[in-house]
Amino acid sequence: MYQTADKPTSMGTTATPVVSESEKNAIVGGVLLSMLLAALDQTIVAPALPTIARALGNAEYLPWIVTGYLLTATAMAPLYGKISDVYGRRRVVYAAVLIFLLGSVVSALAPNMLVLVLGRSIQGAGGGGLWALAQIIIGDLVPPRERARYVAWIAVTWAVASIAGPVLGGTFAEHLHWSLIFWINLPLGFAAMAIINNPLKKLPILAKTHRIDCLGALLLISATALLLLALNWGGSTYPWFSRETLSLVACSALLWSLFAARLVKAPEPLISLEVLSNPIVLAGTLSMFLLQAASIGISVYLPIYLQAILGLSVSESGTVMLGLLLGTVAGATFSGRMIPRLTHYKRIAMAGMVLAIACLGALSIVAEGASILEVEILTTLIGLGSGTTFPVSTVSVQNAVDRAHLGVATGVLTFLRSLGAALGVAVLGAVAMGAGLPVAAGTLVHVETSPMPFTMIFVADGFILAFALAALSLIPHKPLRGQTEHPVLSE
Repeated sequence: MYQTADKPTSMGTTATPVVSESEKNAIVGGVLLSMLLAALDQTIVAPALPTIARALGNAEYLPWIVTGYLLTATAMAPLYGKISDVYGRRRVVYAAVLIFLLGSVVSALAPNMLVLVLGRSIQGAGGGGLWALAQIIIGDLVPPRERARYVAWIAVTWAVASIAGPVLGGTFAEHLHWSLIFWINLPLGFAAMAIINNPLKKLPILAKTHRIDCLGALLLISATALLLLALNWGGSTYPWFSRETLSLVACSALLWSLFAARLVKAPEPLISLEVLSNPIVLAGTLSMFLLQAASIGISVYLPIYLQAILGLSVSESGTVMLGLLLGTVAGATFSGRMIPRLTHYKRIAMAGMVLAIACLGALSIVAEGASILEVEILTTLIGLGSGTTFPVSTVSVQNAVDRAHLGVATGVLTFLRSLGAALGVAVLGAVAMGAGLPVAAGTLVHVETSPMPFTMIFVADGFILAFALAALSLIPHKPLRGQTEHPVLSE
């Protein structure tokens, strides 16, 4: 039988319930399968977009198939953490899966583009919770010292989605029917619910007397949606300094100010001030925000570089991208295994970040005349170095709060991770256009281009990682709770 070492606190938390090893594995497998739904749906759609446009028409709405999902998924992520703290993990996981599956059915049956965008938005409302809840439930089951190994599994799940998604999406759209990219979610979703149904009943509801701040939730969703619209439209649909973009930014800033005021005045704020004022949470979430901005940015513009400068085809550039992907998985796995063995575990991530920054610098230097082998080696090392940070940041944040605030803290971490992805694409897109790279909607407009814009992109990405390293260095050391079967090395 398995039990964590968490003890009761003054906040009313209780020790983790006794769960057998088989039950624990079933829960982890089930929540990772549910998270695979959300991860797969972010990668499986892109290859099918041209086919969908031909089938449904109204191609001008095509970007909203991606943007609609991103808006609702990002905005809802922090809410699921709080809701699951109040009503229990099992109910909220079921709700998130069912909302996601409802969106999948609406998308699959969509007779036109507008209905498809609606379905994708419903999917995002559920998918935003699946990513956060997987980490929260693992946090319930496993003490922080052992949690890093399970967090690394999340990176593996994302890697599977990154590889399988484009392959499945392209195959379904080209040889079968595009709607299968949504129908495939139903058996996966019901399988996940069946696996976790009974074991999740053992997880307690930690905050039965608490309530949800609906006004705060509305302000958060609205502020996030407007900010994401500004980041997605700025520099593409509208110029960055256009009236439309600036109006979105101004309205978002106003709503963020009202949300901040609500956090101070609400009897029970949506995000606890105790969590927000925790220096480990602040530094850990900031490092994750910046890391995700750099990671997504490089993954978007590296294929363009491979095709425009090295002359690779789309499929060939996808093969070269496997180095970055597999490096990230290897880095996360290594970090997850080493964290329980080390006292000062954040040094793993700091060393990895230094490696990634150095390799990005080298890539910017050789960008003009690099060989495929050089790019493969450097990007693999970039992934290896940056991948070490994901388990460290996640475990540090979860270890910094008691179990009553675990859902809220993890929800905030997931929210900033998603927001960082949107910001990274926008910032590097601005750098690309400022350097003269003819890119529209993430696609190269003209094949002929200079290597200089890509040099600037790699340099900018390195600076983002440098800021993430600075945030990591600010995380105060706190010993991990829980026992381990490994001897702890003092370094």
